[in-house]
Amino acid sequence: MSQIGIFYGPEMGSVEKVARLIADKIGNDRVELIPVKNCDAAALDRFDKMIFGASTIGMTNWNSDYKDSDWDVFATKLKDANWNGKKVAIFGLGDHVQYPEHFVDAIGWIYERLEKLEVEVVGFCSTDEYEYVESEGVKDGQFLGLPVDEDSEPEKTDLRVQNWINRLINEFGF
Repeated sequence: MSQIGIFYGPEMGSVEKVARLIADKIGNDRVELIPVKNCDAAALDRFDKMIFGASTIGMTNWNSDYKDSDWDVFATKLKDANWNGKKVAIFGLGDHVQYPEHFVDAIGWIYERLEKLEVEVVGFCSTDEYEYVESEGVKDGQFLGLPVDEDSEPEKTDLRVQNWINRLINEFGF
């Protein structure tokens, strides 16, 4: 069985925490955790199945000293990877209480870039159990990946991740 690459950023926060939770639930021997910071396209070529994780609001939004976020830089490298036969699932962090108009927008931002490259994206989720006003991460009534709210609903993360992985087992075929 091939490994799954979990590409995430930024490091040292809720995105990394959820990436590690996903790795634990899939099985650490079946995944490789890869921070997107300083990552190149060659890392993408090593996997047929990948999970991408990002936050919607973070330090880059609050601090003008940041020129680019890890994902801004990494996204420019996506076009250099070989996407033939690969599948990607996306998870995104957001806060539906403080940012209800931008809840998990990062899922949509990543999806849009992958869609342009004709990458097969899997792991969509129902919007039914979420409260928010608007999200760029929703298309045709579904989230384009797994929404996680570690700020206002951390008690729901474990079950949401487990249910998502159960779905990915079929969609990834592992």
